[in-house]
Amino acid sequence: MSYYEDEQNARAYIAMAEGYDGRAIIERLKAYLPLQSSVLELGMGPGVDLDLLKEAFVATGSDKAQPFLDRYRQAHPDADLLVLDAATLDTDRTFDCIYSNKVLHHLTSTARAQSLAQQHGRLNEGGLICHTFWHGDRVEEHHGLQFHYLTEAQLAEALAPHFEMLVLERYTEMETDDSVLVIARKL
Repeated sequence: MSYYEDEQNARAYIAMAEGYDGRAIIERLKAYLPLQSSVLELGMGPGVDLDLLKEAFVATGSDKAQPFLDRYRQAHPDADLLVLDAATLDTDRTFDCIYSNKVLHHLTSTARAQSLAQQHGRLNEGGLICHTFWHGDRVEEHHGLQFHYLTEAQLAEALAPHFEMLVLERYTEMETDDSVLVIARKL
């Protein structure tokens, strides 16, 4: 069982993340992605960013943890939701954009490379990715979850085989320049 498959852990995450959302990131994305484009959110958690994405785009939510999907579906019975692992993206559907906010940092470098290759294959021609990561060059573990902090150089190298970089910049979420935003176009 993954960490967030436990309902108590899912509730604890929702409480911890209260007050944080990707509004500023989604505003940046709008400069590159036409309104009403199709967007897949990886690791939607409680669905805060999914709700924001749905204001401008045709958004599909996904998560590996069923408790998050179940909670969101209770409040949004008609929501387009998928059970997806961020590394394997086991779906035949394609999208104009794939989005995640602090999700891919849980993947090892091997799983992250697999995810990026799978994302490339799930994007329509000229499709975009928009992801955020914690900035740094270390790995931490909390409650059995790994957090891979990444530098701009590490991200540029990881994306180079499949994507043209449009935005690669640090921003502040909790502490000055603690995060990195990536927006890139499918090659």
